[in-house]
Amino acid sequence: MKSVVNKPWGSFEIIDEGEKYTIKKIIVRPGGKLSLQSHEHRSEHWLIANGVAEVIIDDIVHSLKVNDNIFIPIGSKHRLSNLGSENLIVIEMWFGDKLDENDIKRYEDIYNRAL
Repeated sequence: MKSVVNKPWGSFEIIDEGEKYTIKKIIVRPGGKLSLQSHEHRSEHWLIANGVAEVIIDDIVHSLKVNDNIFIPIGSKHRLSNLGSENLIVIEMWFGDKLDENDIKRYEDIYNRAL
């Protein structure tokens, strides 16, 4: 059974894992916003499954809708936000040699988590 991890902005669950990849289902509640962050060891691919996402990558703002996808290179500052009125569902794939939840550098966080 898959376990759901609750976060201040919503939740995620790991769908599949391999040696160099992890696939997650992310749910961001309306008004939810992940921290502005970067990763040293992984790139990410995001596919929008439901809702409308605002994605910031290195100060460029993208608006994504269902079936849109975007690539986040290693080291890029990025943020995912749900500005809509329904849950945003994103399928996220990490790819890299070291896949770890602790591979995160936060620059801004509206939930006052450690930077």
